[in-house]
Parts: sequence; C-alpha cells; structure tokens
Amino acid sequence: MKNLSRLILTGLLFLVIGSANAQDQNNPWQITIGTNAVDPLGIDQQVGNEDISFSKLYNVAGEWSIGPTPSVISIGKYLDDNFSFVVTGSSNKITKWNPNLHSPGIDFELSSEDAVKVEELMYYGLDGMVKYSFSELLNTNNFEPFVGFGGGYTWMEQPENTGDAYESSTDLEGLATLNLTVGVSYWINDLVGITAQSGLKNSFDETVLVDHFQHSLGVTIKFGGNDSDGDGVYDKYDICPDVAGLAEFNGCPDSDGDGVQDSEDTCPNQSGLAEFNGCPDSDGDGVSDNNDTCPNEAGTKALSGCPDADADGVANAQDACPNEAGPVANNGCPWKDSDSDGVLDKDDNCPNEAGTVANNGCPEVVLPTEEEQAQLISYSRTINFGLGESNFRRSTLPTLRAINAILTAYPKANFVVEGHTDSIGSEAFNQKLSEDRASKVVGFLTKNGVASDRLKSVGFGETSPIKSNSTGSGRAANRRVEVKLDK
Repeated sequence: MKNLSRLILTGLLFLVIGSANAQDQNNPWQITIGTNAVDPLGIDQQVGNEDISFSKLYNVAGEWSIGPTPSVISIGKYLDDNFSFVVTGSSNKITKWNPNLHSPGIDFELSSEDAVKVEELMYYGLDGMVKYSFSELLNTNNFEPFVGFGGGYTWMEQPENTGDAYESSTDLEGLATLNLTVGVSYWINDLVGITAQSGLKNSFDETVLVDHFQHSLGVTIKFGGNDSDGDGVYDKYDICPDVAGLAEFNGCPDSDGDGVQDSEDTCPNQSGLAEFNGCPDSDGDGVSDNNDTCPNEAGTKALSGCPDADADGVANAQDACPNEAGPVANNGCPWKDSDSDGVLDKDDNCPNEAGTVANNGCPEVVLPTEEEQAQLISYSRTINFGLGESNFRRSTLPTLRAINAILTAYPKANFVVEGHTDSIGSEAFNQKLSEDRASKVVGFLTKNGVASDRLKSVGFGETSPIKSNSTGSGRAANRRVEVKLDK
C-alpha cells in the first residue's frame, strides 16, 4: 500500500510537470503540495441517544487523522470567467476510528468518545472539481476565497471485526464520492501562495465508506505564463511581446518616458506632453516643436509658432516692417501716401501729386467755362493762312498769344487743334495741308509753355467748311484752325 501511495503522488507530479503551462489569466496553471487530514466524525450522526453534530468538525486531537507532508498534491488549469478545473490526489493513514459510526455493518456498543485506535487504515483519494474564485468579484489581490463542486474516487482499507477488537485489514476497497469544497488562498506574491480548504465527501455506499470531511493545507505555485521580452507582462496580454514595455501600456514601450507609449507618440525619442501626442513645446507657445516653425521663440498658432511683434498677421521673419503694423499684401508694412492727399499710393493714380479722393488721388481738373471754350474757337478761327500755305501770318500772333494764355490758365485741361482748308486743290493735298496748319499752331503753343502732352493736332482737309467755298471771302474763312477742349 505504501508503494501505491508513492506511485499515485509520483504520477500526479509527472502530470503537472509534463503539462507545465498558471491558474489565472496570466499563469493558467497552478500546483499545490501539502498535507491533508481526514475527519470521519465531522457530520451529523447518532450513536444510541447521543447526537454527533458539526461541533465535532474541528476536533483535531480527537478525530483527525493527519497525513505526512507531502500527502496531497493538486493541479489546476484556469478555464475562463474565474472558473478553473482542479485534479487532486491524496493519501493518508487513518489512525482514529469508531466502528459504531464508521462501520455501519459492525455492531459495537461504544459512545462517540470511544474512537478505536487502529494500526493503520490506508486511505487514497483521486478527485476532480470545478472551482470558482471570488477574488475578482470581491476586488481582492492577495485574498482569494473559492468554492468547488465535483466528484472522485476514494480507496480505504476496511477494518476487520475480531469479536472483541477492531483491527485493520489489508482489504482495499474503492467507492465514488460527490464532493463540495470551500477554501481560501492567500497570495504572498503573484506566483506563490498558501491554500487551505475543506471538502465534504459524500459516499455512495456507507457500508464501505461513510461520509467524511477531508481538509488540506499546502503551498500553491502559479506558472505557465510566457513573457518573451521580460517586461512583466505575459505574452498573452502583451501588445508588444518582443519589446520590453510597461504594464500600463499593455507591455508596449515608452522610450522617452513621457507617459505616451511609442506607438502613439509622434516624437518617441523626445520627452513631451500628452496633449501634443508626446512631442515637446520648448517655447511654451502652445505649438508643439514638430509643428513649430520657430520652436525657440514663443509665437502664435496662426503663424505656426512664430512671433508677430506688431500683431499684423505677418511673422517677424517675413515682415518688412516688424515693429509697424501693416497688411499682408504689403509684406507687413503700412501703405504709403507719398503726396499726403489722403489716397494711398496703391489706389492713387497720381501718387506724387496731391489730388482728391473723388479723382482717385489726382488733382481735380479745372476746365475752361463754356464761354471761354467759345472764345477759344472764335480766336482760333481768326488765324488765317494764305492760299496753299501752312504758315500763319504774323498778324495772327496776338491771337495766338491770347489762346496760349487761356490754355496756360488751365494746366490740367487737354486741347485739340483742328486744321481746315478751302476746296481748291485735290482732297489729298488739302488733307495734308490741314494737318500741317494744325501742327504749326501746336508748335507755337508748345514753344510758349503749353505741355506737348496736353495738345494734339488733327487735319480735316476741306470736309468741314464754315463758309461757302464759292466766294473768296468764304474760302478765306475756311482756311483756318480751331482750338477746342479735348473731352
């Protein structure tokens, strides 16, 4: 029987080692090795008129048969949602026995205090249960209460009645049991703990084996989790299993230690701020360095982190007038008004000459009155030319000077000098002659101070007579020039 005990425990140990893979989500397997105690008097029974109740449950000295260490070994595999499956093997030597209570087929008139000591009744158990842990429900880390339900098979040597004695025999009989277990584990660290549990084993045939309790106490070790990068986060839950990282980032690294994991860090090698996805803001202007054109000078977001001393919307580096506000269109400089007429140079058609807003920065043009215009025409018609001649006669110089005076009085007005002829001669000749006559008058006026860009000359030939060409006086009147306002 001793060899059978060793065989069972050794086989279970090899099973654990061969299946090595921790009893929670990280380490799905666990092994517990310890000692066990069998208590056959721990349930309600009756001897004669005397009740045996649960008060006997922890009568260690009087009723427990405590096995050596190790005398129990269990292995468990985490399933899911706090459930595990546990297989337990145990052995013991039953040294305290009451035949009236524990061997219903033997009639001994003994009280509950008359437990018979036998040499040894070998006891073996192989049990399986589904265990539920309350640690997550109770939100505890070290303290793990649990319950289990399952069944198993128990072998025990049967006592032999010699008539006046109660002795052990070598008959080993087995029987299936239905088990209910409660217990608690206290975890010293993530992998090692101490487990205590008590299980009620309900026998299917009390003539062979009475209902009884089995208690155990042992050291529990979790194992089976892989941590390839050695960062303390098991591969199953490590998003970055090949790179050492931090538990708060599910095993992913934070190279610059700024609290932003590398996979979400725009600047993984520079310590920065979470609001900037891990990038720094050296000048503290609210623009991260990677987006800051001027990372060492505090600026504005609108200008990509660059300063704008005059707040005109043009960064200092691009501002031709950094200390004087001006529009972007003028490179940050204010528009000039060179002639101080209230019209900016950009809108001033006469930027170097004071004018009026109504006239787009140019001086208002003062024009001759209608009377003066009529007088100009009247004066100019007295400038007569000889037949076929383009040179005006000296007698007309006073008239030309009078015309010059009127034109000079209106320096912003432009004028046109029209030349005309009579009908004598060919049309081509007369056209050329009219142009020459107008040109001669323009030449005189420009020599006497009238700007040439204010004057133009036009020849009309014989096409615009003012008198009849059938008389000499009429033809003389038609050989003329007319000075008019150029509108």
